[in-house]
Parts: sequence; structure tokens; C-alpha cells
Amino acid sequence: MDELNAKIHDLLANLPQIDSEFATVWLPLQAGIIIVAILAAIVIARLVRSFFDVTNATLRWPLPLRLIVRAFLRNLAPIVFILLAVIGRAAMLQMTYPSRSYLLGVAVSLVTAWVVISLATTIIRNPFVKKLVAVSAWTIAALSILGLLAPTAAGLDSVGIAMAGIRITPLLIIKTVVLLLVALWLASLLGNLIESRVQSTPDLTPTIKVLLGKLIRITLIVLAIIIVMSSVGIDLSALALFSGAIGVGLGFGLQKIVSNLISGIILLADKSIKPGDVISLGDKFGWIDRMGARYTSVVTRDGREVLVPNEDFITQRVVNWSYSDNLIRLDVDFGVGYNADPHQVRELAVEAAASQPRVLKTPAPVCHLMAFADSSINFSLRFWIEDPNDGITNIRGLVMLALWDVLKRENIEIPFPQRDLNMRNPLHVVLSKDVTD
Repeated sequence: MDELNAKIHDLLANLPQIDSEFATVWLPLQAGIIIVAILAAIVIARLVRSFFDVTNATLRWPLPLRLIVRAFLRNLAPIVFILLAVIGRAAMLQMTYPSRSYLLGVAVSLVTAWVVISLATTIIRNPFVKKLVAVSAWTIAALSILGLLAPTAAGLDSVGIAMAGIRITPLLIIKTVVLLLVALWLASLLGNLIESRVQSTPDLTPTIKVLLGKLIRITLIVLAIIIVMSSVGIDLSALALFSGAIGVGLGFGLQKIVSNLISGIILLADKSIKPGDVISLGDKFGWIDRMGARYTSVVTRDGREVLVPNEDFITQRVVNWSYSDNLIRLDVDFGVGYNADPHQVRELAVEAAASQPRVLKTPAPVCHLMAFADSSINFSLRFWIEDPNDGITNIRGLVMLALWDVLKRENIEIPFPQRDLNMRNPLHVVLSKDVTD
């Protein structure tokens, strides 16, 4: 803090000298060169963008090269400003002392640092993280260029409080947050790379792939946090004081989150469900799209994506249509009138089911006579499919339409409820006819 106060005192002491510089031509000349360079850079950048369609020009280029060109065009105005300011400063160096072009040198250094940081952060996809890293890096670079980095760091480190054996200062908080964001981003990037390699391995089952991916990602995140804490000088053993608070939080507010997390690990370990399975859970029917740490994504037949908490798959009854294999049997119940031949009806029903391409030939469709009901002979048509992910209701509907067609072709009636009306008292009906002339 004393060093920062000394810098501020020196700045205030030099204010008369700065005021005298305004009386000379050099400081206004530098300011004029900066303003002209800014305006000229904006005009040139707009002209270049209007005549150069970057999307069409780089359509067939490799992705890294396209990103570099787009980043260059986004920073075209600062780059042009740097070139013009460097030319202006070179001209001033030829006319006078280097100290009289100091303002131009600072402006060039600041803008150059921003361009370099902006180009370097193009590899970061997250907009918030990208902006945060760019602003933080440029702030540090600007303080370093102005010679204020060390005094600022000393001032931020001079104020702090002691808690659980740790001295917490603003500098420690800033360093921890920045390093933690960078470490978590690198851990996420490395985790995505390793997970993609695991997913491309053909010898692993889908559940093992997902389980390995989640375990690797969690391990990398934990390692990133430990490395950052150790690098900033925080003794992890001193954090034991907070373990009780964390335990209380888990017992009350976070128990559902922890329950879903543990349930997800159990589901991946016991392979009861896996990506691609067709399941029924309550009134939800669809196939498993992906399994996360907290929820499982179930895509329904109408295209909606239902996020089901992992705990529901543990505590509720789940129908997995493709648990051991993809073979499932479907039933179609129907009835015909008593004037039909049951043997012929069975043959026609099997023919209707076999006419559909999705119905398997082995096991073959069968039709059983189920009951002699009050107004119909009831049958049950059973057939097998091996692609439940393509839909169950649609194939059942197609088989019912085919069954309707063959029964109509053979003039076999599908009975419907009929009622007799008995009149207990006589009903007098009066007929009248109006005769008009």
C-alpha cells in the first residue's frame, strides 16, 4: 500500500510538469495523431469489411484458418491504428527526443496488448469466459505497461482478514478466481477430448463409456481445484473447518442434488438403462438420449425432450423395452361376429401382421382365440418387432389397418354394441296432413 501511495504522490507531484507540457506543441501533437489514427482506422476497417465478404470467401477454408481470419477482421481497426500510430511516432522520433513521443508509445503498447489478447482468446467458445479472460489479461497488461502492476498488487495484498488460519486479501481472491476459471476451462477442454476418445472406442458398452466420461471429468475438476488452491498458497487442511457446514448443506438443501448424482452413478454401473434404450416411466415413453450427472434425457415420439431426474429411475417402476435385447412383443385385441369362421379369422389376422415390413418373420405372428363373448368372438393377435426406437404405436396402428382391410375383403363383420328398446306402455301416434289450396 505504501508503494501505491508513493506512485500516486509522484503523479500528483508531476501534475505541474504535465501542465507545462500542454503549453508545448508535442503533447497536443501526440493527441492529434492518436485521434486522426483512430478515425482513419475506423474508416479503413469499414471499407475493408464492405468490400470483403468473409463468410463466402472463407467458406471452404479449414476451421482454424477461418477463425483466425474472422478474428483478424474483428480487430482490423485496432491493427490499422497500431500501424498508423507507429508511423506517427517514427516521424516524431526523427524530429525530437523520444520522451516527447511517450504518449504515442503508451497508446501503441495498450492497443497491441488488446489485439494480442483478443486473438489469443479466439479459442475460447464460451462468450462470458472469453470476455472475462480478455478484460482481466488486458487490465494486467495495462498496469504493467504503465508501471503500476507491482504497486497495485502490493496495495491489494496489504489489506486482508484472517479466517481459519488463512489470510484472505483482495489479491488472493482475484488470483484464486482467475486461476480457478482458467483451470476449470482447461479441465473441461481436456475432459471433452478424453471423453470423445472414450466414446469412439468400440470395445466399451454405452453405459461404460458414459460412466468413464463422467468419472474422468469429475477427477479433472477436482485436480484443477486442488492445484489452484495449492498454487495460491491455501493450505487445504485449513479448510476442514468448513466440512461441517458443507455436511449440513448436503443434509438439507443439497440432498436431492446428491441423490440424483449417486443415482446416476448407480444407473451407469448396473446398466439398468443406457443411451438408446426404449423405456416407459409413468406416463413418459421414449428412448434414452443421454445420461447426465443430475438427469437423464428421454426423447418422446413427438420430439419433446423430457429431463427425468436420475432418482426417479431408482425409486419408480421403469419398463425397459430393450433391456436384454430389442425384441418386443405387441398385442392387438379384436373381435368378430359369430357368423365368421374362427379358423379363417386366425389365418387372416396372421396374414395382416405378416404384411408389415417391421413385423418379424421369426418369431412368427400368431393369433389366439381368447373368449366367446356376449356379442363377439374375441381374438388376440401377437407379433414381434426388433426396432422399438422407431415407434410402437405406429406399427400397432399399421397392423390394425391391415387387419381391417383383410376382414373387409372377406366380408367378416367387426361387431359393435347394439341395444333393443322395449316400450312398456302403448304409444299413440297421430298423423296429420295439411291440405292447402
